[in-house]
Amino acid sequence: MSTPMTRRSLKERADAEGAPAMATLPPTARRRGIGRMLGDALLWVAALGGVVCIVLVILAVTAQITLIMFSTGSMSPTIPAGSVAVVQRVPASDVRIGDVVTVDREGELPITHRITSIADGDAPEQRVITMRGDANASDDPFPYSVTTVRIVLFSVPGIATVIAGMGNPLVLGGLTAAATTLVVWAFWPRSPRRREAGVT
Repeated sequence: MSTPMTRRSLKERADAEGAPAMATLPPTARRRGIGRMLGDALLWVAALGGVVCIVLVILAVTAQITLIMFSTGSMSPTIPAGSVAVVQRVPASDVRIGDVVTVDREGELPITHRITSIADGDAPEQRVITMRGDANASDDPFPYSVTTVRIVLFSVPGIATVIAGMGNPLVLGGLTAAATTLVVWAFWPRSPRRREAGVT
């Protein structure tokens, strides 16, 4: 009468024969191993996303670096609609003709265009600038009197919709629930029998 084979005996036999232990495990155990690896990968992705968010907050506070989204194509083809740009607030005295900057307008949305001319303002730190979108045939109707602007460092096309969608309460709720489930699953205690059998 043959002795029943347990997972441990299968693993020991595989180690003795030099074969991979995973190949000798039953399909259920292999599926658990793959699920564990997938869960670990998702945890790393979530951790990386958290690090990116922390870095963005630190940059926003310490270096005045933020993100802006482009809903129109006035800066196409340089920055097409649907792009996200990384911008940094700088003194108006630091900008030059040809820079792409965002100007805040009281009671209106900010505007991001390319500087076409710069003149001194009433105060030493003030500048009067004219701007034009790369897709426009003429300058903006009025010049802008500014002491600071947000200069575009670089842009990434096509991700504005994704970032805007992250602000949807349903999306945020779903991501929070998914992250909670993943963390609970990853740190849920395993039974001693399963750990001894090499199944995670």
